[in-house]
This record gives sequence, C-alpha cells and structure tokens, in this order.
Amino acid sequence: MDEWFPLVDPSGKVIGKATRSECHSGTKSLHPVIHLHIFNTKGELLLQKRSSNKDIQPGKWDTSVGGHVDLGETVEEALVREAGEELGIRGFVPEFIRSYVFESEIEKELVYSYKTIYEGELCFDPIEIDEIAFWPVERIRQNIGQTVFTPNFEDEFRFLFR
Repeated sequence: MDEWFPLVDPSGKVIGKATRSECHSGTKSLHPVIHLHIFNTKGELLLQKRSSNKDIQPGKWDTSVGGHVDLGETVEEALVREAGEELGIRGFVPEFIRSYVFESEIEKELVYSYKTIYEGELCFDPIEIDEIAFWPVERIRQNIGQTVFTPNFEDEFRFLFR
C-alpha cells in the first residue's frame, strides 16, 4: 500500500495530498521531508549509507536521519518518528537549522533541516540503511564531489560548514 504525503507550498502550508509513488514519479509535487544531522561530542557527523534497495540515491552516504512527513503529521512528529525508526534514538534535543526547497530530476522537497548532539546507543534498520558511521568533518570535505554522498547531503553540508 502506498504512503500518503501532504503537498505543500514553499512556506509549508498544506495544499493537497499525493502518494509516495506520485511524488517520486517526476511530477515535482512539493512535499515536506525532515533531515537530522547528528554530531557526537568530538564534532564528528553521523552519516548513513542508504540501502542499495532505495529508489532514490541507493548506496550513497547521506544525512544522519532523513524521511518524509506523513499526511496529518507535523514536521516535529516526523522528526521524532524518523529518528526512532531509522536509528532507535529518543530524547534528543533538535536545533532547527533552516528550511529550503530541494529539487532533483524526479522530485521536489521542502526540507526541514535540524541538528543535535547525541552520544547514546544507535541501532539501525538494515532494510533502510546499509551502514552508519561517524565521519570527521575533514574526511567529508575530502570526499565532496566524488559521488560518495547524495547531492542533497552535499548541499546541506556546504551550508552547515561554510
């Protein structure tokens, strides 16, 4: 069964709904997503290697947590849900970074980006994620533009560390 996502205007106001497959089919229907950048106390950034079974950017290293906002769900609820589903974390304190529109060849997203510091236990869903690792910022910089990361992550990283 297909998931339902809200369709939004660039300010985030809900203006309709569409299925996941519709949103990822090239229609460029603007839909909201969350990103959470998780740092440890050493300043390293947790990245996830997207499952090779993903329909978008399979096998690429990406944001610590990323996911869609479901129809009827707030951005904050989606952030907590996705962090729990993807990495098993609860009780973190998110700090809002920014929201922006990201467009690829097949979709258009309104991204709500957050960051947090977290030192607790992590466990990931091997269906969604192939691997997780904390990366020193300098190692990330050395790999930018080398097709290691998703384009969206590279854009956010440049903003975080300008």
